[in-house]
Amino acid sequence: MEIVAYIASVLIGVSLGLIGGGGSILTVPVLVYMFGISPLISTSYSLFIVGSTSLVGAYSNYRKGAVKIKTALLFGSTSITTVFFTRRFVIPMIPKDLFKIGQFQVTEPILTMILFAVLMVAASVGMIRSKERKPGCLECDLKGNIIRMLLSGMGIGLTTGVLGAGGGFLLIPTLVLVLGMPMKEAVGTSLLIIALNSLIGFVGDLGHFLIDWVFLLQITAIAMAGILIGGAVAKRVDAASLKKGFGWFVLMMGIYILSTELLHLK
Repeated sequence: MEIVAYIASVLIGVSLGLIGGGGSILTVPVLVYMFGISPLISTSYSLFIVGSTSLVGAYSNYRKGAVKIKTALLFGSTSITTVFFTRRFVIPMIPKDLFKIGQFQVTEPILTMILFAVLMVAASVGMIRSKERKPGCLECDLKGNIIRMLLSGMGIGLTTGVLGAGGGFLLIPTLVLVLGMPMKEAVGTSLLIIALNSLIGFVGDLGHFLIDWVFLLQITAIAMAGILIGGAVAKRVDAASLKKGFGWFVLMMGIYILSTELLHLK
């Protein structure tokens, strides 16, 4: 199982390199189900792994001119603040035992994974059903797009803060479908936003958890190798088909996690 877990860690980076997102969708389940780490600590580790890996990918895309710095910073102005506040002040206040449904106790780890699974299913449907849209112009409707970016940033920041998910699976549809950004630029810009959100969120966790830095840096290095592989493969595959295929994979993962966690309530 350990070998499979390390292979899955490579796929975290590969998915980020291929479609600019999806790394966090894989990271938390890999840490929880394959490495046996608690869901809460896994969300924290996920922030560091995905953030560091995305930073490598963002730099690679920046050198190719595929990163929109202004868009990333506009998103970051709300998402980073939301992530930091959530991880620093909200998460430590959540009790382990939340509420009961009849005779079944719903705990923080179970609810975290159920919410994560629901988000995976919702994100997968968006990836499977999304259609290509003609690229738009950010400057053509700057005021309207800024409002949408700020609101989207808050939503993605909350998702990142609560679930440790970098938000790439939400960012890509927002950048492409809402703002009309070309797919290649959306991938590079998404990686920079994910890196900013995730790493700032992890900083908010410092002092709250005992961190196994050797393990964390090891998995991060493996994921970084994966993103370089993914970036190279992305040049040779169709982005739309790749996104749809990844969507089906995420859907199956989400259904598996949801069914597994619901069984824990019995």
